[in-house]
Amino acid sequence: MPVAVIDPGPRVTLRNSFSAPYDDAMAAARTCTSHRVIGAEEITDRQRRSIGSLTFAAGHHTVYQHATFEFGIEGVSRQLVWSFLHSFPFYNSEQQSQRYVRQDDIAAHVPEMEPAARQIYEPAIVAAWEAYERLSALLAGPCYETLCRVWRLSPDPSKSPLRKQALRREAGKRAIETARYVLPVACHTALVYTISGLTLHRLRRMVSCSDVPAETRRLVQMMVQAVDAVDPKFFGLVGAPPLGEDDLPEAGAMAAALVNASSGGGAPDPRPRRAFRHEFDASLGDRISRLVSYQTDAEEIVAGAVRHVLGLPRAALDDGSALEAVLDPARDRLRLETLDVGVHSPLLRTLQHASYTFRKRLSHSADSQDQRHRMVPASRPALRLTGDDEPDFITPHLIAAVPAARALYVEYMERSWEAQARLRRLGTPEEHVLYLLPNAAAVRFEESGSLLHLLHKWTMRTCLNAQWEICEASMQEIEQVRAVHPPLVRHVGPPCVLRRDLVRPFCTEGKRYCGVPVWKIWPDVARQI
Repeated sequence: MPVAVIDPGPRVTLRNSFSAPYDDAMAAARTCTSHRVIGAEEITDRQRRSIGSLTFAAGHHTVYQHATFEFGIEGVSRQLVWSFLHSFPFYNSEQQSQRYVRQDDIAAHVPEMEPAARQIYEPAIVAAWEAYERLSALLAGPCYETLCRVWRLSPDPSKSPLRKQALRREAGKRAIETARYVLPVACHTALVYTISGLTLHRLRRMVSCSDVPAETRRLVQMMVQAVDAVDPKFFGLVGAPPLGEDDLPEAGAMAAALVNASSGGGAPDPRPRRAFRHEFDASLGDRISRLVSYQTDAEEIVAGAVRHVLGLPRAALDDGSALEAVLDPARDRLRLETLDVGVHSPLLRTLQHASYTFRKRLSHSADSQDQRHRMVPASRPALRLTGDDEPDFITPHLIAAVPAARALYVEYMERSWEAQARLRRLGTPEEHVLYLLPNAAAVRFEESGSLLHLLHKWTMRTCLNAQWEICEASMQEIEQVRAVHPPLVRHVGPPCVLRRDLVRPFCTEGKRYCGVPVWKIWPDVARQI
């Protein structure tokens, strides 16, 4: 059965940009050594060549950050977005959500491959959409029943008909949110993507570092061509050529690891990956996220920093009072801001001196959202180096609780990994095999952040409307930090918990209120759906 959409590859539109981005950069450079601000119209051809080559070659790259490019990108895989476009901090992006947009049409990336491989790949894509439709139907009823319990609605259909109609719509959304776990990471997505000129130079240089370098090269080439159409000087006069895959450190490290894995001088074991996964998962125990590193004296460090910001001795402000001054939302009203302004506050910046590292296991889909917290970076895996033919996936609680859905889900996962194994036996490149990974595929990594940025993340992601894996991981992280540094997380929780008795309404979600008065029972709260 063929894929219903012929894959035309990425479509790139330069929605907005500077009219003269290269000259603007040169004018910014000249301003550094001038008594006034230099305008782009003052830049001469000689300056374009001399200042441009000097600043770029010497590493004075901030001048290229002033240029900004806003792209509209369509027809790219979610695997490309996860492994490349969203894998670093310096971008802004608004991406089509599979949680809220029903995937009615089969639209997926189809790489160039041999006919025999294509006969395996395309039916596997279609099978994913068939499973998605069947799961959506199976889960809608249980979602509706759960929502009725949460909202304490009578089962009598004649009572509260309008409210129940709204809950049925919400149940449908919750059903597709969970059913999307079977969709492949080849699935097309669309996004508005805004970056600086410097970031685009870096993307061009590092184009081979993603899990899908062929698709990535094509996309970045189109982005650069769109900029060339506006100002050919931006890449024509400066820049570094793209690195090849063999130039990247991962290639050398993997080769060395394979040699080390050999025994008795024989051929190296090419797939020590199951041992890695078992070792990693054993270290987590029964957790999604485990605290593996922290500063034992974090409370004292933060309290001291608070005193130093305020210019006070310990006798005037003890450690406990110092921590309350920065963390208690009744005293520090910036904790109640929905606009994340912590880095602008001298007092809140003291929270950057406490940091934590967590070891985590999430689905590819959940991690695609988790990585959007760019100030809590992670060392995510190169999936081309870590995958094999053994099914390795996350099962949502909702699916596990519905026997028919669970049976369908497990059956589909086994079929998905069997298709991947068949492609590998044909010698299909690993980057092409990876496109068949479902959203449920497990991703393992370490993630670190300062308390300042973790507080923002925990506030957003402990809301019961957040994606369930990230919500559960955030709950576990708070619990573990509370065990080692209770004063630092005394005032932590979703917005409704921080706002209780201080700002009304407590809930910031408006019509999307979850129906659970979390502020009354925090932290003893569990998601219902």
